[in-house]
Amino acid sequence: MSFLSKTIAIVNQKGGVGKTTTCVNLSAALTELGRRVLVCDFDPQANTTSGMGVDKSSASPNVYDVLINGAPCEKAIVSTRFGDVLPSNKALAGAGIEMIGLERREFSLKRALSSVSYRYDFILIDCPPSLELLTVNALCAADTILVPVQCEYYALEGLSDLMSTVRIVKRALNPSLELEGVLLTMYDGRTNLSLQVAEEVKRHFPGKVYSTVVPRNVRLSEAPSHGKPVLAYDRYSRGSEAYLALASELLGKNPKSL
Repeated sequence: MSFLSKTIAIVNQKGGVGKTTTCVNLSAALTELGRRVLVCDFDPQANTTSGMGVDKSSASPNVYDVLINGAPCEKAIVSTRFGDVLPSNKALAGAGIEMIGLERREFSLKRALSSVSYRYDFILIDCPPSLELLTVNALCAADTILVPVQCEYYALEGLSDLMSTVRIVKRALNPSLELEGVLLTMYDGRTNLSLQVAEEVKRHFPGKVYSTVVPRNVRLSEAPSHGKPVLAYDRYSRGSEAYLALASELLGKNPKSL
């Protein structure tokens, strides 16, 4: 059974917390579990595009062309065995400025995705590490947000800014926006620090922290250089197990998708 697609923005304005890793590997795991997934790469660095095995230098049209040049969204989508991809490239870096003159500019991405959403069970948006117009577009297009949090000092730094932006968007632009969940990444259960960060995050987001944690895992960090998710690079690694478990947990919390 299918249902209306759910759009999840993977967001945290801090860089290096595992947004792209989560976007690529959650897509691969959900696809493996039989779901139809579209990954929208909304970061000008385009690491999600290349992590899904798509050449970011030749992907044309891409999400920039869809937003700024009026290219049809379905023409830009690239199919892979890990899920479909709406690719990005560095041109997207200027899109925030170019969109300022557009009418209802905060909804540009939502309009684009609405033309293809019927094809998918889940749409995952990889957000840039900032709280500017691109991220606001992602928050307006999303039903929920998934926040990766790295298990390190200052893990919660900046999260109050993010949640305050989410509240503003919810109040003014997207009243149905909710928190899907918080994901602990780069977790090392042997260290007191990881355990302390986990407790602190659970205290700040009661009932919203996934029981699945993503461990520090060499295979997980090697996989992008091979242009594939960790499931395709080393299926039996701890990273693969974690993202399959996260996909199952996500589906368990979205029973209409089962």
